[in-house]
Formats: sequence, C-alpha cells, structure tokens
Amino acid sequence: MSGAPRADRRAAVGLVLAGIASVQLGSALATTLFEEAGPGGTVLLRTAFAALVLAAIWRPALRGMGQTTWRVIALYGACLVGMNLCFYEALERIPLGIAVTLEFVGPLTVAIAGSRSRGDLLWAALAALGILLLAPGIGDGLDAAGVALALAAGGFWGAYILIAARVGRGPAGHGGLSAAMIYAAVLLVPVGVADGGGGLLHPATLLAGLGVALLSSVLPYTVELEALRRLPERTFGVLLSLEPAVAALVGLAVLGQSLAARELLAITLVIAASAGALSSTDAVEAPQS
Repeated sequence: MSGAPRADRRAAVGLVLAGIASVQLGSALATTLFEEAGPGGTVLLRTAFAALVLAAIWRPALRGMGQTTWRVIALYGACLVGMNLCFYEALERIPLGIAVTLEFVGPLTVAIAGSRSRGDLLWAALAALGILLLAPGIGDGLDAAGVALALAAGGFWGAYILIAARVGRGPAGHGGLSAAMIYAAVLLVPVGVADGGGGLLHPATLLAGLGVALLSSVLPYTVELEALRRLPERTFGVLLSLEPAVAALVGLAVLGQSLAARELLAITLVIAASAGALSSTDAVEAPQS
C-alpha cells in the first residue's frame, strides 16, 4: 500500500474528503426533516433506506455464522442506533460544527487508549482544552442537553469502532454491516414512529430521508472503502480529523450557523489533537454519523 503511485494517493485523499463532505451535507439535510419527522423519525428513515441499499450491495449471509457472530452484529446495530439517535437529538439543539467536535471525543479516546506513546497525553490534554473552551457557553447559548447528547454519541462512536473491527474481521465481512443496519432499523421503528408519526409517509419526507441515507451512509461507506485500498490507515485517520472543520463550514454555508471565536478555537484544538493522536495509531474506522 505504501508503494501506491502518487496519483492513486491523491485520488484516495480526494475520496476521503468527498466522503467527509458527504456525511456533513447529509447531517445538514437531516436537520431540515426534524420539524416534519423529528430526530427519531429522521434516524429511522436514514437507517431503513441505508439498510435497503447496503443489503442490495452486500447481502448478509444467513447461514454459516454462529451465535457469537450474531451477538456481535446485534451489538453493532445497537451502537448504530445509540450513536445516530443521540447525534441527531444533539443536532436539534446545538450547531453542527460543535456537535461533531464533541462527538469526535469518542474516536479520539479510542485512539489515545490504544496507543502506548506518552506523547499522546499531550493530544489528550489539547482535546480536553478544546472541550473546556466550549464549557462557558453551556447553558448560555449552548444547550446543555445537546452537549450531553453529542458526548453520548461520541461514546457510542467509540464503542462502534471497537465492535466494527470485530465484525469486519469476522465471518460476516461486509454483510455484517448490512445485517447490523437492518437490525438497527428494526430497533428504531418504535422511537421513529413515535417521533415522526404520519409525517414519515409524506413523499417529500421519504425523498429527503433517502437523500440523507445516501449522503450520510451509502456514499461515505463506498468511497472510504475504496480510499482505504490506496492509503495507509494512519493517513486515513489523520484525514478524518478534518470532520469538525468541515462540519463547521457546512453549518455556516448551508444552515447559517455562525460560531464565536472561542468555539472556532475549540474546534481547531480538537482537530489538532485528533490529527496527532490518529497519526500514531491504526485504531481507526470510518465515521458513521
């Protein structure tokens, strides 16, 4: 992989950046559905449509997998539910850039915990400083519940990373992702229907939900898998640290969510910490929110 032609590497970097932009545009589109379908209904639509598309691409194997594999897949699906539901609930309350910054604490914690380098303590301190810069705004323009939900989404994301590695290396392969997505959609039906009600069946809502699924799940999964064939995982992880910055830009350009100087500095510190930590570990998986 390290000997890949330079042109292939440039193309792979472009794919990763396209995947990041796609995820954040999908998140911005999701916020437009909250009034009609609520966060729970929006997550249900995204997950259900993503499950249909991914199952068509990677059909889950129903035979040849033991109970242990199915339990891991079920846990994987439960993490998807917790991660995306908490994240969308946070998006209803706080700006996109801040929500992604707080959520990124999850994979950053996994990266630092998986490293044996004392230097990673510096990255942890830098990230903590970034989070502390956001603290004065909590309750004063920054919804406390939204902050807590974004951090909870980060916790689920961290668990997702650890479980995704087990699924990907197990007998289920990519079909395990499809199976987990189907299971997640089933789990989301009660909360999604309760939150969205009849609004879930409106043609415009269904079409937007399909768009969210394509932008937030299907397209990123596809381009990131292709990029990982050309890039070292370490390089891939560093590129992922740009997520909060792209989220802030999309929030400003698409949703009109401007951020204070202190909040922008906090995002910058978390990005720097993430890039530093992820460059020293291979414990990286593609973001799903």
